[in-house]
Amino acid sequence: MTNNEGPAGPGGRRILAIWLPDYAIDRWRLEMGAAGRALDAGPLVLIADTAHGPRIEAVNRAGTAAGARRGMMLADARTLCPDIATAPSDPAGDLGFLEKLAIWAQRWGPWAALDPPDGLLVDITSVPHLFGGEAKLLADVRTAFAARQLAIRTAIAPTAGAAWALAHYGPEGAIVTGDVERALGGLPVAALRLDDDVVIVLRHLGLKRLGEISTIGRDAIQRRFRNRKSPAANPLIRMDQLLGRVPEPLLPVVPQAMPLVQRRLMEPIRHRQLLDQVVGDLARDMARDLEGRGKGARRLELGMWRVDGEVVIRRLELAAATRDPAHICRLFSARLDDIDAGFGIEMLRLRASWAEPLALEQNDIEAAAENHGTSLAACIDRLTVRLGPDAVSRPVPFASHIPERAQRWQQPLAPEPASQGELAFHSRPLKILDKAEKIAVLYATPDGYPQRFRWRGRVHEVARVEGPERIAPEWWRERGSARLRDYYRIEDGSGRRYWIYRLGIIGDGRGGAPDWYLQGLCA
Repeated sequence: MTNNEGPAGPGGRRILAIWLPDYAIDRWRLEMGAAGRALDAGPLVLIADTAHGPRIEAVNRAGTAAGARRGMMLADARTLCPDIATAPSDPAGDLGFLEKLAIWAQRWGPWAALDPPDGLLVDITSVPHLFGGEAKLLADVRTAFAARQLAIRTAIAPTAGAAWALAHYGPEGAIVTGDVERALGGLPVAALRLDDDVVIVLRHLGLKRLGEISTIGRDAIQRRFRNRKSPAANPLIRMDQLLGRVPEPLLPVVPQAMPLVQRRLMEPIRHRQLLDQVVGDLARDMARDLEGRGKGARRLELGMWRVDGEVVIRRLELAAATRDPAHICRLFSARLDDIDAGFGIEMLRLRASWAEPLALEQNDIEAAAENHGTSLAACIDRLTVRLGPDAVSRPVPFASHIPERAQRWQQPLAPEPASQGELAFHSRPLKILDKAEKIAVLYATPDGYPQRFRWRGRVHEVARVEGPERIAPEWWRERGSARLRDYYRIEDGSGRRYWIYRLGIIGDGRGGAPDWYLQGLCA
């Protein structure tokens, strides 16, 4: 291993690995601005909800010093640091920002690939001489990321596996130009990008360093891992990829040019009528651009540059792809009422940041419905503009026997998720409470039918009972101590019907006396 740049050799490949060890925290801090920097000064974790409670997905340096670790439950971290701050993690946002970084990183090579969740791989073959050598290229990388306030570790090697190993476990800015196997022999076996259980097996076998793997015959290791087909589960495959004996496919991030139209005005405009006219012209230009691409817009961004330099942005997210200028103008019209033109607006730009394939001709039935104002997509778009992007959604079935998990909410016109298997449900009440409410029940015997119950301060005499319907807990989501549920449909003396359940059975060894809950109201 050396820190001196050198030739890669004739046709030699050079890969730059960029690892962002604090990526999720750094992105969150940048997105939150001053408030994020203030919170990041103390212990901070990003969390995700799980069946067992909030779990830590990322930790800042102060949180690490306090004892918090990635993968730890938040309740355990609070026992070590009660005043630790929390914020929700955003894996989708992290991935989207990483894709933008990959496109931006093409300044150092012809293509860049994602190394999720927190890394990039850039092909810099035949490029370093443009920067004065590989060492100066790495210096430029560090300077550029420092300007973006992102912490990184970098390395350059002939293969993606070797570059990744050095970036994660080698010295910062390491450059390998010679014998890769010899240069990386002192790194831990975790540098092979293996699953955690495989790393544990190798350590139990006494293999702790990469150089120790070559001391054992390939046949012995192959017999131990012969059923492991995934590269992350087979150390021989990973070793061959690291040394360049077998190719490792990488998928470059290909930037897509988003449709964009703009108007630079000869004179700044201040009046709403002129603004609507320019927006209409932009909408027609956008429609022609989208039609030429065979696409329709799902998300539109209208930027307005004022004379004083301020930029005003208005965004729309549509329920279905469209390129109808009249529909776009109607939606933006409701978003421009509060625009302050100041001394005037001198430039407008309309960009479709999300576009989907759309046939060149709209369906006749849908077009007719649009003309009469009854199109479902148009109706949803208008409601979304008026009420907000999160105010309109629809429930879709979800494969779960647990009643409160049997549906989920999604965008109104988004396709339903693939079925996870047909579940034969019993009929359910017309109304299910958002959260089951605890009730007090009197029954003749410990495991008999309910005779009387108290709910919301009133006592109800049970006249008729139907049940029980037994529902077992979902063992793959809940703890082993989760209890069975026995559901009953009951009718009181006034004819009102309820859906209640008993949580647990006496003597099941999973707690004390069973509890009773009311979860639904029947017709």
